[in-house]
Amino acid sequence: MAEKYGVMVCGHGSRDEGAVREFGSVARGIAERLPQYDVDSGFLEFATPIIRDGLDRLRGSGHDHILAIPGMLFAAGHAKNDIPSVLNTYAAQHDGLTISYGRELGIDPKMIRAAGDRIRQALESAEDDVPMHETMLVVVGRGASDPDANSNVTKVMRLLWEGLGFGWGETVYSGVTFPLVEPGLEHAARLGYKRIVVFPYFLFTGVLINRIYDYTDKVAAEHPEIEFIKAPYLNDHPLVLDCFAERVTEILEGTNNMNCGMCKYREQALGFEDEVGLKQESHHHHVEGIGTGDAGANGHSHDHDHSHSHSHDHDHAHGHDHGRSHSHDHHHHPYPHADHPLGPVSMKEDSK
Repeated sequence: MAEKYGVMVCGHGSRDEGAVREFGSVARGIAERLPQYDVDSGFLEFATPIIRDGLDRLRGSGHDHILAIPGMLFAAGHAKNDIPSVLNTYAAQHDGLTISYGRELGIDPKMIRAAGDRIRQALESAEDDVPMHETMLVVVGRGASDPDANSNVTKVMRLLWEGLGFGWGETVYSGVTFPLVEPGLEHAARLGYKRIVVFPYFLFTGVLINRIYDYTDKVAAEHPEIEFIKAPYLNDHPLVLDCFAERVTEILEGTNNMNCGMCKYREQALGFEDEVGLKQESHHHHVEGIGTGDAGANGHSHDHDHSHSHSHDHDHAHGHDHGRSHSHDHHHHPYPHADHPLGPVSMKEDSK
């Protein structure tokens, strides 16, 4: 008899009614993307239904294999410990029931593009036309006692900073770790940028979102010479919902854990979209061996004939057969922010 699969979206929970409503909207969006499954949801704490309630409903309707995912951005204590504990305890109490646990949203091109959309939305509503290189990005993470989760927020910030071409970027946190929002924004204000975009990398509203915006207003009042822009949080952005749905399907299909999942040649990396599909090849084979002990001793010239072809069938977990050729002139695809005032252009002699 075939297994009957159901999906369980496990949220943290909040005392804020708006956050609970938004979580419900996200759960419905996930269900719309997975019409082949029954989808239920529940919370760890602070709100109902709890996770056990959702599991009861799925089991009661005949599901014997539940695909559970954490409704969270990153894997810290809740995703790593609390939710698995609830799921494992429940599975142990019900013979014949299998619960498979998927991963958090994590660092994903879809999440970065969704965040980029929210930031662009805020920039488009701004009154002043300030150049991007004179605009600073401050990404606000939740903050956790797990440094791995905290470091992920910094990676998100860097991908957004580089993808959109901001002048500078910083990461602050709403609690638990450092730097917190107010001292972080005070530090940012001293760097001399004309405009600062504050973007909460959060899924849902709540007390913390309100505090982030309140601290932004407070620091802005102390620095009237700087334009502060409050960007909206992620919420139910379509790409966020797409990413959640992927986390469910990859439980059964398996996932690619290699960093190629963020590869600019394979995914639409923010700011580098036109590089998807470019042929991957080494630009260093021209100089292989140069500088080694026998390279010059036998008088050989390393001026190779580059008329040979390169098939480049990479054998490393995925095949980048991008089908686009280009000449071997040691040319790299142009960097989208090559003229950034704080970037490569600043190293040129004529820029001084």
